[in-house]
Amino acid sequence: MAPNLLVLGGTTEATALCRALAETGLNGTISFAGRVARPVRQPLPQRVGGFGGVAGLCAYLRAQNITHVVDATHPFAAQMSRNAVAACAQTGVPLVALSRAPWMAEAGDHWSQVADMDGAVAALDRPAERVMLAIGRMHLAEFAPHPQHFYLLRLVDPPEIAPPLPDTHVVVDRGPFSMQSDLALMRDHRISLVVSKNSGGTGAYAKLLAARAVGVPVIMIDRPTLPERCEVHSVQAVLDWIAHAPSDLGV
Repeated sequence: MAPNLLVLGGTTEATALCRALAETGLNGTISFAGRVARPVRQPLPQRVGGFGGVAGLCAYLRAQNITHVVDATHPFAAQMSRNAVAACAQTGVPLVALSRAPWMAEAGDHWSQVADMDGAVAALDRPAERVMLAIGRMHLAEFAPHPQHFYLLRLVDPPEIAPPLPDTHVVVDRGPFSMQSDLALMRDHRISLVVSKNSGGTGAYAKLLAARAVGVPVIMIDRPTLPERCEVHSVQAVLDWIAHAPSDLGV
């Protein structure tokens, strides 16, 4: 049977993979959660929206005769990743994760690592700071207990409602970002603290380079724990995985 892939997308790596799949003539569909109003155009057919949990994803895999699943979602899209592991186990469809290596603190960095979003919220129980809150829009309300801070928010889409924080400035932009632009952004807004998810990759790393350059501390949120699965870190590794029997790669 010719491969028919489902790519769970939403990252620059997913876009690069879809381009490679199209160039090699492999069939597939990329799926987006629908949290971004203007997803990047893809060279493969795309669907938008959830599957309805594990049962819904199982039904989709069977109905569409999916032969391989590639989880190229954001490292913090934990529920989708867990659902993919469970659904692929139930249906026998091979699964690989195209994941980014996490960022690691280097010389000159001043990181405080916290286990989760709750830990980041607790870490802001402090006198007023000027915070670059680089976490996307899904968790903004969780920081409402700390209105004493100024919050610089960088979002992919304009917020539909005002952020639940009294002192904010919203920048609507999509990565990849440069160190020079992020350095200017931090200086313009006199940022004294960065809060970031440990997303890995290069597209959003610029803020950490800028923070290092000016000595701004970073609260770094660890990635959620996921079930054991086969993981690779490059598009070529995914193509190699597709070309070989799944059992050869431990799936």
